[in-house]
Amino acid sequence: MPDRSEKKNYCLINGSFNADAARHVLLSLINHKINFHQLSDWSHRERFGKENPAAVKRVEELSQTREDIMQLLDQAAAMGLKLSIKSNIEIEMEPE
Repeated sequence: MPDRSEKKNYCLINGSFNADAARHVLLSLINHKINFHQLSDWSHRERFGKENPAAVKRVEELSQTREDIMQLLDQAAAMGLKLSIKSNIEIEMEPE
């Protein structure tokens, strides 16, 4: 059994990408997260008759992040630049 206080780190993305490949990788990830939170909100509305404020807030944050990343990707493409992308995920067990 793992130590409950131990943090685990995993490399999710690590590479150099042209703008089109970066767009595919990053927007696939962000769009999936947005869909997850939209579904969570929909489910909450169906069960309780009201929105899930945490899910709605997260959709707004992720939508803004998507817009910011698309602008960055457009700039990189216009300049013919590659993008170095590194993304780690940290997981730690905590009580509910």
